[in-house]
Amino acid sequence: MQVYPNRFDEQLKQGLSSCYLLFGDEPQQKFSIINAVRHHARKKGFDERTVLVADKDFNWNQLLEATQAMSLFSANIFIELELPTGKPGSEGSKMLQSVAQRLSDDILLLVHGPKIGKDVQKAKWFKTLDAIGVHSICYALEGRQLHSWIQQTLQHVDVKADTVTVALIADFCEGNMMAAHQEIEKLALVYAGQSVTREQVEQIIVDQSRFTVFQLVDVMLNGEQQRCVKMLYRLESEGVEPNIVIWALIREFQLLWKLKILLEQNQPVSWQRFGIWRNRQGCYENALARLSKPVLGQIREQLKEADVAFKQNQIVRPYVKLCHLCMLFMGVPLSLPLGTSVA
Repeated sequence: MQVYPNRFDEQLKQGLSSCYLLFGDEPQQKFSIINAVRHHARKKGFDERTVLVADKDFNWNQLLEATQAMSLFSANIFIELELPTGKPGSEGSKMLQSVAQRLSDDILLLVHGPKIGKDVQKAKWFKTLDAIGVHSICYALEGRQLHSWIQQTLQHVDVKADTVTVALIADFCEGNMMAAHQEIEKLALVYAGQSVTREQVEQIIVDQSRFTVFQLVDVMLNGEQQRCVKMLYRLESEGVEPNIVIWALIREFQLLWKLKILLEQNQPVSWQRFGIWRNRQGCYENALARLSKPVLGQIREQLKEADVAFKQNQIVRPYVKLCHLCMLFMGVPLSLPLGTSVA
């Protein structure tokens, strides 16, 4: 059974399951859920836990032995198994299916690892454990979901904030939920039981937002100019190679050009054929509605020129040029000579 991270506490209050499967690359949510499972396990008498890491040298018999171990201090067995790759392999798959039959009220299994794909979720071992337990996929939150999470976290530490202040915290920590949680804990130390204002938040927290090139692309396609500029600034400060960004822009142009031709020919667009899933279709629809074919032609020429210059290291401030290119994608008719240095 799948339970979303923001509903996990409610599920735990209903009682412990025999097995929990927790995966994802968003550490704050995953660590919070793991700690919550540990807390509820202790309350139910699981005072000792065995921690196993299924790396390349792991002997899967250790997992079987852990389920059979007897303790002088606890009648209950709590096993935490980490899958560093998210996949147990053929031997591990068979062992997990076997162990699933042994799980009972006095044996609790927690399996966790990095982000996994649909192939893993469809695997027999995953389905077998999920049928008797709970699984949750932890991913970075954005937009309204992030705002809601911040508001809930503030309430948990007894700090009140209006929507403007919540939006400020999200802006400072977007893409880095662990930093957001740390900043909220700092606010709780000073303002527990009180309402905080935007000015008070600005005095305490620091900008710890983190972004990826993929997030930049989506924001650019949506035409969100201020967020796009901020993301470029953060990517530059984190030392992201400019050629990675220009590669992503070229890829998006090629995709938009193919889609534009199909639309002009009144042909149906099979989004999945182009690797565009439902949650990203809106981004491309916005960009296609905004950009005419002549404008896309101008973007193509700018990208060609920039790609050559980037490879030959002719640009003094590459991220200034990248910003110029992103603005073109967002329909802003800028004219900035290649290699111009902006103070």
